[in-house]
Amino acid sequence: MWNLSVDMEAAPKESRMQNKESDIGVRRASNKKRHQNFQSIMQIPEHFSELSIRMFDALDDSGAGKETVLERRRTYLQREHFEKIARQLLLECFHFGSQSEGTTTPGLQSDIDFLLSKHIVNIMTIWEDWRAGMINLLMLHDNTTPPQQYLLQVIQDYTPEPMTSLTDDRFVRKDSGQILLSAERWKNNIAYELRDQGEATQNGPSVSVMPNWDIVDAFHVRKPLPEIQQWIDRCRGKHWPPVQLLEAARIAPCFLVPAGHPDSDYKREEWRLSPNLIERMLMFSFNMTQIKCYIVLKLIKKSLFANIVGDAITSFHCKTIMFFTIERTHPCLWCEHNLMFVLLLCLHVLKRWLTLGRLPHYIIEGVNLFDGKLSKLLQKRLLVYIDSLIRNNLQVVFCIGIDNIGCRLQARSMRHTVQAGELRRVLLHNSIRLLLKFEYLDSLKPVLTFIKHKQISSQTTFDHNLKYVICNCFECFENSRNAMSKTAALELIKHFHALHISVQSSYYLRLQNVLDSENIRRVQYSLNLDVATSRLKFASMLYCSGHLQAAVRVLEDVERRYHSKVKAVCGCREYQRDGDLKVFADMLLGNTDNSELPLAFCVNFSRQESHCAPFILLFEMNRNITDEEVKQRAFTEKQWMDSAEVDARPFLYYLQYLTYGGLGARDKQLHAWRVLESYICDIRNKINLYHQETAVNLLGHCYEMEGEYEGALNYYEESLGIYDTNNAAYWHVRRVLRLLRD
Repeated sequence: MWNLSVDMEAAPKESRMQNKESDIGVRRASNKKRHQNFQSIMQIPEHFSELSIRMFDALDDSGAGKETVLERRRTYLQREHFEKIARQLLLECFHFGSQSEGTTTPGLQSDIDFLLSKHIVNIMTIWEDWRAGMINLLMLHDNTTPPQQYLLQVIQDYTPEPMTSLTDDRFVRKDSGQILLSAERWKNNIAYELRDQGEATQNGPSVSVMPNWDIVDAFHVRKPLPEIQQWIDRCRGKHWPPVQLLEAARIAPCFLVPAGHPDSDYKREEWRLSPNLIERMLMFSFNMTQIKCYIVLKLIKKSLFANIVGDAITSFHCKTIMFFTIERTHPCLWCEHNLMFVLLLCLHVLKRWLTLGRLPHYIIEGVNLFDGKLSKLLQKRLLVYIDSLIRNNLQVVFCIGIDNIGCRLQARSMRHTVQAGELRRVLLHNSIRLLLKFEYLDSLKPVLTFIKHKQISSQTTFDHNLKYVICNCFECFENSRNAMSKTAALELIKHFHALHISVQSSYYLRLQNVLDSENIRRVQYSLNLDVATSRLKFASMLYCSGHLQAAVRVLEDVERRYHSKVKAVCGCREYQRDGDLKVFADMLLGNTDNSELPLAFCVNFSRQESHCAPFILLFEMNRNITDEEVKQRAFTEKQWMDSAEVDARPFLYYLQYLTYGGLGARDKQLHAWRVLESYICDIRNKINLYHQETAVNLLGHCYEMEGEYEGALNYYEESLGIYDTNNAAYWHVRRVLRLLRD
């Protein structure tokens, strides 16, 4: 078998080498000679080639094909750009980890890693970095500080002098008298600020109230750091990482995240240096064999290693093993039919590090990634297990239960299933693509709601603020050289342009002016935001302005588009099945219309749009009876409950009931009423009813307008059974009871 000792011991020596041409030449010659003799030193088992092809296909069938990997990357990078623009450049935000890398499968159930960094904080490496009017923090590191760890000394905002007093609960005083920003207190403060949003969970540097999200508030380090330069020097002359990547890494910012070393005296105060962007660049340089090898490593970690060491081995350990293995193997080995062989090399690398009792950080020298994660006892247990895996030529992969990998590997020998397997693969890819788009729009809606709420709460006029937001987005569109950033800016512009038109139209209608052709023409630019929502708001605007025939034509168009497979997107509320791939697979089956995504936002009317909404929705803008109810609202509810929010399909039928009634088309009006009732009462539609109480209120109002007050009262009371606070049904019950008494 291949002796890896030379490669393993070479790492610390190479890291100390300077960038001399002679050293580079020696390393290149050494690497070339080693790779020429590589396959003669280590024999590849005969069955590995066939097993590699089968594993490659099994991963494709599990949602790790090339198209799906790229789709995940595009989606999360798009979300990144959207978040940055939406927050109007107040902070940087990044999606890191498996989701943004595309290195996951549905069965791995990977968390979403999100990092925030505010621009008001200036990290200083030297005193000359101080900047007036910012929060200045000086990085401190000495011989007693563990590698990768820093203390942050607080410097005054308006003079380059150290802070001398504890003016903030997050500050602590070091024995030397220096005032430090405590990482632990920083996280505790974030958890306290998030108390209205739910109970915060702390996991390493992450503080999050969102399940399956790791959210880290970090600080940018924009200055060159010796740790990064040492790594760049060590990598010179090697086939990987490529030269272009090293040049990009030289100027890439790093981050300081709130996490101390487990064995440090200052672990509560320390901040960890994280080169996340460099690591992402390394991951993006992987070919498909390397990506799939990494995914298999994670599958083994989660399904097999977990039985031995629990969650002590992490995805970052697997990623680090991949980095070292790729650096030390010839590129020609990383091809499809060698997948199992390179996986075996990765396990040899892990075995070697376990023997030495240390797994170095790939970029930052002197760090042992086993510290605080894998005890000596667990290291020995894992070493014994990995040795057995290697001796058995990785037959254990047939025992991987996640994503049915083991079963898929065995089924690969059945040739008659190839065509059916290809169909399943296409369906899975399309289902994941649809789920990713749904999650993207689902994350888009709260940000839009937050921005709108922020502008409404401002002291200046909402119309003025809205124009300011649109101008900012347009500047981002004009100034950005990144295609994804331009796309994100354009999407925001379309959403806020539609809102601006609706607000202006409401203003005209409030003054009892008739909407002219110019107003109506401008609406058309925003009709393609989704399947239904923008068109429904347009139809509502036409109805409220008396253009009933035009409203009917728009509603008929919406009904044609709104086929049975369309899924609602809310952003305010969620269901457990929102992330269920089967839901999205069912949406694709039998749906022959691929012209637009089968997704529809809920319809939202702010108070500034009240004259464009049917009268009954005004009660939704005042859904509380008492001030106590307002206090009971969760953080996100406070941002949208002063607006009217209704699911698109029930609103479609309700608008049809109103417009047909206004035109005297009684049969069509009664049909719309029956369809509305049938839709709401069918339990199968619950997954698309995020605002069920509002939909039931609309149905109750139909009964009320028909003079069937008992039926109306029954439905209003049913609505209160869904939500007994912050529900406009209380107003409706009072009104109907008065009608019954009269």
